[in-house]
Amino acid sequence: MTTDPIADYLTRLRNAIKARHSLVLIPVSKIKKEITRVLCDKGYIKSYEVVDNDGINGKIKINLKYNPVTKRSSIVSLKRISKPGLRKYSCHEDLPQVINGLGVAVLSTSKGIMTDKEARVLGIGGEVLCYVY
Repeated sequence: MTTDPIADYLTRLRNAIKARHSLVLIPVSKIKKEITRVLCDKGYIKSYEVVDNDGINGKIKINLKYNPVTKRSSIVSLKRISKPGLRKYSCHEDLPQVINGLGVAVLSTSKGIMTDKEARVLGIGGEVLCYVY
């Protein structure tokens, strides 16, 4: 049993990228589906599919994205920020910029899971879940 499912999700992605897998299966939850949607919308992964076995033991099938010439992953780093033992919240004025706007910070807000740029536009803050670049 994992005590931090988001950290487990990020670790599974990191390990699949290091092993140069094109596909990774991750246990499904609502927050993991939303984080995966954000990663797909921002172009960090090719595609994803939720394989649901009647609501029990569902999986998210993620197709990882690699550069065809250099064979490098589009995800360079995944870093967990807010942890169960120490939550990190940020108001809309103090939202972090990852590598001066080249990366994204994934936030959990009252309007759902979104990037730091979307939260700035809406003028809302939230819990900073992770950095992706």
